[in-house]
Amino acid sequence: MRAWIGKALAMAGLAALAGCALVLLGRPLGAAAQEAPVPRPRPAETAPDVVIPSYWDPRRRSERVDLTRVPQIRFLTEDNYPPFNFAGADGQPVGFNVDIARALCEELRVPCTIQVRRWDTLLESLDRNAGDAIIAAQAITPDIRRRYEISDRYLETPARFVMRKDTALTDATPEALAGRSIAVVSGTAHEAYIQAFFKGSAIRRYPTLAEARKALSERDVDTLFGDGITHAFWLNGQASGDCCRFLGQAFTENRYFGEGLAIVMRRGNDPLRLAINHALQRLWERGVYADLYLKAFPVGIY
Repeated sequence: MRAWIGKALAMAGLAALAGCALVLLGRPLGAAAQEAPVPRPRPAETAPDVVIPSYWDPRRRSERVDLTRVPQIRFLTEDNYPPFNFAGADGQPVGFNVDIARALCEELRVPCTIQVRRWDTLLESLDRNAGDAIIAAQAITPDIRRRYEISDRYLETPARFVMRKDTALTDATPEALAGRSIAVVSGTAHEAYIQAFFKGSAIRRYPTLAEARKALSERDVDTLFGDGITHAFWLNGQASGDCCRFLGQAFTENRYFGEGLAIVMRRGNDPLRLAINHALQRLWERGVYADLYLKAFPVGIY
């Protein structure tokens, strides 16, 4: 199975900001910056450092949906991108995206199927009506918005700084890191961001994430900047040797890190888009989204 880290943001391709879009996992990133998501109140059992994001306005009233025009939903996904979507012990698809899809169908009370396809065939399968909606960690891009109906965003992939636990740093601002060294993976959106906004820091470029992490662990650099999700799993796994921790806040500027993830549908399918957006907000309001988020991401990424 392809490791999900290999498909993560830290391995994003880089293009010049002038005249062309940054590329993430082969998917162009958006162009407008945005603020970090508003934290939702945590359940009592949630670890204190886990912030549950919210992408829904509690003041917004969901439009009434005509479910007679949504008799069923045929979701398309892949099974090679944990923790978002992957094959379970019995071979059936599981993961955050799959859980969201099933919860949406339960909320809407419509029958639901989940079909597994290769990542590179998902859009083609949708185009030829082999399914109704793609839920496979699909990044929102200008091209995707132009060609398809897009649901509300249901997850961002923030960038984060990591430092050694014994490093005397308390903030991750350009001023706080002036004169400090920052490790990044060459040719990534994270490198571009540091180069643009942390001009007073010494940028240390590495060909792979493993080499950048090694440099941090061996004190060759002060900090490491990259994908918050991959960092979170590394920090809380055995591979890190409990060496490090997050520094400062999450960075979510979509000009560099994308607009987030959404469900993709064929152009003109307004009834399905409205139904899915209504159900997404209801899942958040009822706390179902928080439960599914914690199941997939038990360590903090924000």
